[in-house]
Amino acid sequence: MRSPENVLESLKSKACNKSYKYERLYRNLYNPQFYLLAYQRIQAKPGNMTAGTDGKTIDGMGMVRINALIEKMRDFSYQPNPARRTYIPKSNGKMRPLGIPSFDDKLIQEVVRLILESIYEPTFSDYSHGFRINRSCHTALKYVQKYFTGTKWFVEGDIKGCFDNVDHHVLIAILRKRIADEHFIGLLWKFLKAGYMEDWNYHNTYSGTPQGSIISPILANIYMNELDSYMAEYAEKFNCGNRRKINPAFKKKLDVCRGKEQRLKRNLSKMSEEEKEGLIAEIRELRRSLKSMPYSDQMDDSYKRICYIRYADDFLIGVIGSKEDAEQIKQDVGCFIRDKLHLEMSEEKTLITHGHDAAKFLGYEVTIAKGEHNKKTKTGATRRVNNGKVLLYVPHDKWVKRLFSYNALKIKYDKQNGNKEVWEPVRRTRLLHLDDLEILNQYNAEIRGLYNYYRLANNVSVLNNFYYVMRYSMLKTFAGKYRTRISRIIRKYRQGKDFVVEYPKKNGKVGKVLFYNDGFRRNTKVESGNPDIVARAVENYGRNSLIKRLQANQCEWCGAENVPLEIHHVRKLKDLSGRKQWEIAMIGRKRKTMALCVYCHDKLHAGKLD
Repeated sequence: MRSPENVLESLKSKACNKSYKYERLYRNLYNPQFYLLAYQRIQAKPGNMTAGTDGKTIDGMGMVRINALIEKMRDFSYQPNPARRTYIPKSNGKMRPLGIPSFDDKLIQEVVRLILESIYEPTFSDYSHGFRINRSCHTALKYVQKYFTGTKWFVEGDIKGCFDNVDHHVLIAILRKRIADEHFIGLLWKFLKAGYMEDWNYHNTYSGTPQGSIISPILANIYMNELDSYMAEYAEKFNCGNRRKINPAFKKKLDVCRGKEQRLKRNLSKMSEEEKEGLIAEIRELRRSLKSMPYSDQMDDSYKRICYIRYADDFLIGVIGSKEDAEQIKQDVGCFIRDKLHLEMSEEKTLITHGHDAAKFLGYEVTIAKGEHNKKTKTGATRRVNNGKVLLYVPHDKWVKRLFSYNALKIKYDKQNGNKEVWEPVRRTRLLHLDDLEILNQYNAEIRGLYNYYRLANNVSVLNNFYYVMRYSMLKTFAGKYRTRISRIIRKYRQGKDFVVEYPKKNGKVGKVLFYNDGFRRNTKVESGNPDIVARAVENYGRNSLIKRLQANQCEWCGAENVPLEIHHVRKLKDLSGRKQWEIAMIGRKRKTMALCVYCHDKLHAGKLD
């Protein structure tokens, strides 16, 4: 059989030909190499050790299990298990439903995702940044900074329960535009209709993409790509004019200023010093007033532009035009989403915001600079800076709510001073049972996480306030753990200007971890990679890759050759006690996996391998 890499490249090569229809895709699900590639890509995810409704995890994966799946594909008897429904808390206090599929379903979904990604990824719009290779929240925000310059109105788009309300028939109709393989389409139907289990009760899924599944992001992007295409066509019709007309008031004053400059140049030798100084003062005053006026006519109806960006189900539209234009765009987009995608825009969250006010997008506040500040260029000329440029800000409530969610802050009200707010960092009782290193790492991870997300912001330095509260909360947590005062904790752990926790290393030396001290400088560099992608794992195609170990047919414990193997998985190496020989072997190799024959794997789970 052809290698998966060659198949995927072949599919990708035809993707940009919109008239081409893909046939015989389902047969790729008979290829064991596809399953091995999918297994290699997703095996490192800790969630694979969580059992689905079939009670199975990734543990025990081997060629026997893969071949059994392929046989079900051949006779079309495969039926996905309903996902196990659980709930995770959201930042607003509500709960988000999450589905936990069985690992066998995850494996097949990863194969399907690889095929769909090869077909659709090359055709996706540049406006789309959610769950895509080399794209992230940061690339979307950088796009806004680059292309939304001069925006007069923002339309903040929000779709009600987008992924829960995807119309299955509309999605399948979109897929059939490119895919002419009913067996493959039928498999996707099975995933969409698999349902979920909650409190041991089965629930059908009549709409929406499977929550928590590997194929959900790519299916959502295929669905929402219709909106991206619509916005591209809409922009072509809406955009007009090459540049704005000059502001009449600016032109009038500029003509007066230039007339005085010509008069000064012609009559320089004839004028007295007083006349000369008076005329120069007038020219300076005119030049100064010109810098406070817009050069172009901001109400020029002959020049209009529309900008658009989308991340998953959140989108932002920038309008250079009137408020009536923005309202019409909001109405037209709402109609398309309702009529074509069978979704509804949230009226309370879909807002029209003036460019100089703050629009919300991906947790940032987006606004347009007024350009009232001037600076000198290298040539000595004075010019306006930031005029019409996009500025990104950290919203005040974001880092404050983060402090409350960590239980690191308590606010009191001083009644004697007019109920003035008094912020008090507090110890975190949930961390008191951890050792020193774990407490420090927890605080460092939370501080770095918030900074890394908001490092693009023009006002990222406000996170120093967040840092201040976190630092004192950390000190109070240590003081609470050892039942002492903060001053004694500082004396105990301070080294120079840093708060340091020491720990013994395996080689006998002493390791040190510092409390975060790198500051909060603005950093606009966007690193390549897939920071937001779902179902991505560290890939290892080297000599010791998992696939080669599985195909070697040699037990890594007893050495038996030419025997079927099963891969034993653990969630984390630190979960191993290191008392048993097989645990020592895994810790020594720094691997969370071990290829075992069936006999050794059964003995391991029976506690008799040593």
